[in-house]
Amino acid sequence: MSPGTPEGNFRLPEVVIGFDFGMRRIGLAVGDTLTRTARPLPALERKNPELSEVEWRAVEIEVVKAGARQLVVGCPYNVDGSSGPMTGRAKAFAKALGDRLKLPVHLVDERYSSLEAEAALRDRRSTRDRKRYDRGAIDSAAATVVLERWLAGER
Repeated sequence: MSPGTPEGNFRLPEVVIGFDFGMRRIGLAVGDTLTRTARPLPALERKNPELSEVEWRAVEIEVVKAGARQLVVGCPYNVDGSSGPMTGRAKAFAKALGDRLKLPVHLVDERYSSLEAEAALRDRRSTRDRKRYDRGAIDSAAATVVLERWLAGER
């Protein structure tokens, strides 16, 4: 196979982890480039505004456990597309993640991902099951939305 031919562009499937970065929790999802689907993982609770070594270690464990080869971080923007208060923090998290794990990190616009995630969770809930989802489940569902956007080609 030579570069430039359709056969030369073939890539093996890869596992990808998505992150919904927040000050209280980091939502996680795992997916792959073959099925282009994602599923939520348990969210990681944050202890303080700066990620501690324990929190970084928890992130690293999830990435290694999944066998991820690429990472996707949701980047929060305002409705008009401008940067918001969390935009810089999410970008700094993405950069630190790439530096620490030596893996490619992709940013995806996460606008409305939490609303979409809550709606999906609500739709899956049976009418008899009236329990509320905890915030960690919503954050990981949002990470799933972000990762599925990336897997669908949104860059």
